[in-house]
Amino acid sequence: MHTYIIFCLVPLALCVSHIANAEWRVGDFGAKGDGKTDDTAAFQQALDAAGAAGGGVVEAPAGTFRINGTLSIPAGVTLQGTFRTPPNSHYGKGPELVGTVLHAYAGRGAREGAPFIRLAGSTATLAGVTVAYPEWKQSDVPPIPYPPAVAGEHVENVAVIDCCIINAYEALYFKNAARMIIRNIFGYPSMRGLYIDACYDISRVENCHFWPFGVMYKPDDPYCLWVNENGVAFEFARTDWQYVTHTFCFGYGAGYKFSKSENGACNGSFVGIGADCCSRAVLVEDLQEWGLLITNGEFVGRWGSKDSVCIEVAPEAGVGKVSLNNCAFWGPIDRCIWHRSPKTQFTAIGTNFCNWDILLAGSPAVQLDAGKAIFQGNTFADGDLHIEIGPDVASAIITGNQAAGGLVCDNRAGKRAQLALNEESPVTWPRGSLRHYAIRIGTEGDRRYAREWYGPEKAGEWPDGAGTKRWSGVKSVLRLPVEPGRKYTITLEVFVPPLAVAPENGLYLGDTPIIRIPEEEGPMILTGKLPATEADEVVLELRAKGWRPKEGFEETIYARTLGVAVRSVTMKTKGAPKAVYDANTGEWRD
Repeated sequence: MHTYIIFCLVPLALCVSHIANAEWRVGDFGAKGDGKTDDTAAFQQALDAAGAAGGGVVEAPAGTFRINGTLSIPAGVTLQGTFRTPPNSHYGKGPELVGTVLHAYAGRGAREGAPFIRLAGSTATLAGVTVAYPEWKQSDVPPIPYPPAVAGEHVENVAVIDCCIINAYEALYFKNAARMIIRNIFGYPSMRGLYIDACYDISRVENCHFWPFGVMYKPDDPYCLWVNENGVAFEFARTDWQYVTHTFCFGYGAGYKFSKSENGACNGSFVGIGADCCSRAVLVEDLQEWGLLITNGEFVGRWGSKDSVCIEVAPEAGVGKVSLNNCAFWGPIDRCIWHRSPKTQFTAIGTNFCNWDILLAGSPAVQLDAGKAIFQGNTFADGDLHIEIGPDVASAIITGNQAAGGLVCDNRAGKRAQLALNEESPVTWPRGSLRHYAIRIGTEGDRRYAREWYGPEKAGEWPDGAGTKRWSGVKSVLRLPVEPGRKYTITLEVFVPPLAVAPENGLYLGDTPIIRIPEEEGPMILTGKLPATEADEVVLELRAKGWRPKEGFEETIYARTLGVAVRSVTMKTKGAPKAVYDANTGEWRD
């Protein structure tokens, strides 16, 4: 058995001192955490002591700490609260905040003032705390400005981790802060959630969630509406190969904004990002040549909106590429994509498009005004017009896309657009089929004929409950194929709800009424006569008194204005065969 003696080469007192000072506690410097005492000086003294020792962890226990001033975290120092995951369960009403809570008071009314917490040196870190603004009121519209809750400028390798920032005006602001990491940050900042500029080396933003924490959200609440029209969740100016993964925002004017500062614009990788209830889920004002790579994104229009565009590339955007892969669009949308820049290239692959043209205005899912675009292997759900290619588009390649009833593309760019191998309509119109056919409204394939109607539903209003229907708007269109020179009898199966009864309801050819809908409610079968035309298609307009579902039938956040419901349309002319041609599927039936 051997005995070993280990000698300390430095005085024992220094060894003990070094170990003892590896951590500091704000309570040891006089912090009370009672929500009443100003604990600014106690926090700053603890932070400065850690900084003077070369770095360490300043522990802040559970409690509500009133901070009347601002805090500065030195290089190598972490201000650590009790949370190891982000606190995220605080609503506008409910239990008080728990854990390490810092109440911010400084800078009210002065957006350009000193930030509440400054990461003042490289490797400075804020972790595990909730920052709240007790003077905030949801009734203040527009919101009262404050400086950023957390900021870092001219630093490197800083971090903000596992924090919740309640009701800040601006949560996070970073400029000239290379290789920073922002992870697990929750909250609902009103003006802006995160801003990054002049980051010339890779930084990471992970698992951040800007959602109405601390707010009782309603689409028409004045405060929520202000944020939903003016607020920005994530804004990226000049940042080189920015990495953003698994982030989400709800209820902003712009979910992800790519802007241009005096330093330039952004390029980077954006994976698993989401934006719900946003006027612009993604707004590209500018970008770098190397582009924006967006994968597994989901984008939703603003609830109750009339003009939401999920991804807009502004006319001033420069040379670069926006690439979508395996993304999804849904919710109340006017257009899913609006590409307006002559210098930018846009590509979408394996993406699903739904729920556009919410106002039945004839808006396409994808509107290409300029520049170049490739759309390949995408799917389009129910809708009238899938892609509109404007006359100023330099090049568009549209291949291998599927759409219910066949891809509908309005090409105004001529040979500069190439369309191939896209799903086509299954209907071929064999001999005699145009003389007697029926359209089942609300069943796949009806969008070739029924334009500017709401989505398909079960036809529960009819006594037999069979089949499907669509609700019209105040004005909806039927585009019906005909044999030139033939007169037709048209038959509609219609349901009129009580709130839609009106004398002007009917089916019109121009301003000529073809069918008058009686001033009665309930299901009915109506017929009318169509004059002969030299065209191979007749365009009819169904006009109805508008009504809102929430006024008597169903609650909805989308504020649809409905007219009447239609279950089927049948067209018949002289010499018609006994069998009826199914215009949805291209098959004959008895």
